[in-house]
Amino acid sequence: MSDHRPVVAPNLPAARGPYSAGMGFERLIFVSGQGATVPATGQLAGPDATAQTEQCLKNVQTILQAAGSDLQHVLRCGVFLVDMSEFKEMNAVYARMFGDHRPARTTIQAAALPDPDLRVEIDCIAYVPQSPR
Repeated sequence: MSDHRPVVAPNLPAARGPYSAGMGFERLIFVSGQGATVPATGQLAGPDATAQTEQCLKNVQTILQAAGSDLQHVLRCGVFLVDMSEFKEMNAVYARMFGDHRPARTTIQAAALPDPDLRVEIDCIAYVPQSPR
């Protein structure tokens, strides 16, 4: 019988509430919404959707790698923007970071995010690839 396990990535900002950055269950990894905080400084990556999207995805990637996965194993993303007019900027960074891989995605405009200067937040579901035998 399998059970779930928290994914711990020591080089991420601390969670802002009672949740785990990621949870694993069997080969699935569920990554909580990640903002654009730079772990080394504790500050936002920048004031715009471009810089913040890149940092969000770097934070997602750090959690996935801690669980034995990576961006190319993402099945689905949820993207939350405070202003849908920034979709083009977010989408350009998202396409660059995922390359040819195209996970399923939902993008919505959120009324607000936890930090008043946060423009974007991203969560995902991924899997851990099987180990070669």
